[in-house]
Amino acid sequence: MKNYLKIIQIDEHSITPKYLQICNSILRGIEDGRVEKDDILPSINDLSIALEVARNTIERAYKELKKYNVINSVAGKGYFISTTQFNQPVKVLLLFNKLSAHKKIIYDAFAEVLGSNAAIDFYIYNSNFNFFKKLLTGGNIDHYSKLIIIPHFVENSEAARTLINELPKDKLILMDRLENITGDFGAVYENFERDIYDALSQLLDKLSKYHTIKIIFPVHSYYPKEILKGFINFCRQYAFEYATIPGLADETLSPGTVYINLMEDDLVELVEKIISNKLKVGEDIGVISYNETPLKKIILNGITTISTDFKMMGEKAAEMVLNNTKEHIAIPFKVTDRESL
Repeated sequence: MKNYLKIIQIDEHSITPKYLQICNSILRGIEDGRVEKDDILPSINDLSIALEVARNTIERAYKELKKYNVINSVAGKGYFISTTQFNQPVKVLLLFNKLSAHKKIIYDAFAEVLGSNAAIDFYIYNSNFNFFKKLLTGGNIDHYSKLIIIPHFVENSEAARTLINELPKDKLILMDRLENITGDFGAVYENFERDIYDALSQLLDKLSKYHTIKIIFPVHSYYPKEILKGFINFCRQYAFEYATIPGLADETLSPGTVYINLMEDDLVELVEKIISNKLKVGEDIGVISYNETPLKKIILNGITTISTDFKMMGEKAAEMVLNNTKEHIAIPFKVTDRESL
């Protein structure tokens, strides 16, 4: 029996479920000739112990391999490789800067459209350039057909842009943010400057009862500065007083002010301050929050949100993978008007 511990790779840093990592490792082993027809696989119990994972994880991996008709089982003899001829799934490296409620929507839509047509290795690089670089260098990308990247960085953004520019463009698809990248590549992105300007314009009637709009934009933030450009252009166009503030710690809430938050933590702090100051949302203070999530339908009788269609973003990126296209698609922005204005 082959030493499958040299074939199966489990990366603890990867967000890809372990059962899929095991499945993908065996498929790669077949592809590169290390796993052959009629090879006997370890028993579920033996592989579970060797890899230090739950039995259920191995069971799910073997079940996944059966979908490709790659393995079969015989009572009393266990699992074996029944064929090395199968429809090769597209190999995708998926890199998100962080995992959040709306990023999960992107991932779920992306994975659902791809289905069994793709093997996804999924990593969260936490907006950390060094980890990002490690994932994309040293030959790590050679066996991937597509590199799907959400490029948001707190520091070293120029170095990240240079690194992305050096990637093979026929493999590259950018999501969420369209960087200044040259060459022919795919992208599904937000137009941050235009989107916030258009969103606030749609809310102009409700905003007109306030005199000041403030956007909470943390100093060390991966959010694009284009958001501030669109925000300032709107406020100047319609003669609102405005301010960009890094946080709420030193902020005194004043009636007649609308707050726009980008980070979920800032929304929590803002709601706490509104309640503690006994101010009325939608009358004394207005609230607009980036990125629609289910909870925002409920908080303070409903928080007004401005949000990209994240489901569409995931779906369109997956379609690019399957169709091997290199379009640039701007995902539409949606305003959900609720009681917080």
